[in-house]
Amino acid sequence: MARNRRSPEPRTVPVAGGTAALVPDPDRPRAWTLTVDGAPQSHVDLDDPGHLDFPYQRRLGHLVDLAAPAGRPVTAVHLGGGALTLARYLAHTRPRSTQQVVEVDAALTSLVREELPWERGWRIKVRTGDAREALGKLPDGWADLVIADVFSGARTPAHLTTAEFLAAVRRVLAPGGVYAANLTDGGPLSFLRGQVATLRAAFAETALVAEPAVLRGKRFGNAVLYAADGPLPLSDLARRAATDPAAARLEHGRALADFAAGARVVTDADATSSPAPPPRTFG
Repeated sequence: MARNRRSPEPRTVPVAGGTAALVPDPDRPRAWTLTVDGAPQSHVDLDDPGHLDFPYQRRLGHLVDLAAPAGRPVTAVHLGGGALTLARYLAHTRPRSTQQVVEVDAALTSLVREELPWERGWRIKVRTGDAREALGKLPDGWADLVIADVFSGARTPAHLTTAEFLAAVRRVLAPGGVYAANLTDGGPLSFLRGQVATLRAAFAETALVAEPAVLRGKRFGNAVLYAADGPLPLSDLARRAATDPAAARLEHGRALADFAAGARVVTDADATSSPAPPPRTFG
């Protein structure tokens, strides 16, 4: 088991994306929150990799749980590494899974390796590089699961929001594979509506889960998208979202089409990064 390196105060380190901090969790003796320039990126409990603290991570975890029969190993690609919360979770819940993590910030990865090391026996490879470029180097049909959770300065980079990017995701997915993405938006939700329109044009089945206040544009927050060319476990995803401590709503089918009505498919020619969080979003 990884050793406890907790210090009385958060450790701050300059990384490519700004200033990273590891903040001890007062309620869990070997748990930490990773922030970059004050924006929460990951929460990791070294004693319990099955614990997902952030609501959006639990929503990603739901798809990890339901993507294949319980305990069956899968092949997964994580675009965006952070502290490897979802990779640790998947290794814990689906032993012998093969995972490729892509993180652009080498200094951030070094900090995580040093302070929050993961088990040597887990089949997790972390590569430094741009998420889309790394995706382009993977074989066709390699992954059962692709998870995109990439932020630069608290914004999803524009080149990871387009139809061309989703075409690369689809190429890497095996038949029956599933895709999930964590995004943020608020206000009129123009960015999120465009992402839904782009996803619906790329995949046969899609869904969106977020807290009601976010879906109404009343609060800036996370939204998780699910997609597959086969059936998604919509009933189970909806039930898990509704019974989560931070209850959320799943939209799909006609309701999701209505949500994205009038939004255009985003392409490389017109893409923009996700909107910046309003001041004081993270306290």
